[in-house]
Amino acid sequence: MSADGSQNKHSTEEAAVAAKHGTESGDTTETGDVAEATPGAEGAAAASSSGPERTPDGHHIVVKGRKWRATDPGIPENFRQELVDELMSARRAVRSKREHARDRVQDAKVALGERGEPWWETPSEEGLRAREAATVRALLRHRAGTTICPSDVARTLGGENWRELMPQIREVAGDMAGVGEITVQQKGETVDVRTARGPIRLAPGPELAGMPADGE
Repeated sequence: MSADGSQNKHSTEEAAVAAKHGTESGDTTETGDVAEATPGAEGAAAASSSGPERTPDGHHIVVKGRKWRATDPGIPENFRQELVDELMSARRAVRSKREHARDRVQDAKVALGERGEPWWETPSEEGLRAREAATVRALLRHRAGTTICPSDVARTLGGENWRELMPQIREVAGDMAGVGEITVQQKGETVDVRTARGPIRLAPGPELAGMPADGE
């Protein structure tokens, strides 16, 4: 997926949502910058009528003369929308002063490519593992009460070559399970990812901070 007119359409729609709900003080994102630059209803109208200005390379958007990193355009639309929804929910949690709300914002933005290592550069192993872990946490929070497949993370970050990420994501899942952030399951039973064979699912663990409250 490229940063074409379709991508801009979605970004401006989300900017209108951000104008309605507000954004985290001192922070910005491609999903809210246009409305943030023009507060209130006027900002929402401006956001819905034109997309944010982009740098020629597409790596940043420009708001009031200041550059902010754009969302990774390689994220498939369905996963991008889930992460944006989680980011908006996390920002509402920040305003409500919920515990670990800023951790949720951080994970969603890292997963979207708006923080962490630049998405247009070849990632380091450490940077990629950090983004994979952030994506696991963000998707689990968004789908509270359900599990995710490791391939959801791979498809979010890997583009056409997503299968190449699967072995590393299983390793990351093992690390996260080791500290209680997630549990690895097969047919509803907890298993050791290092010895499990076949498809697995990832579920929230007891140490996964920032799970949304009911109704969020």
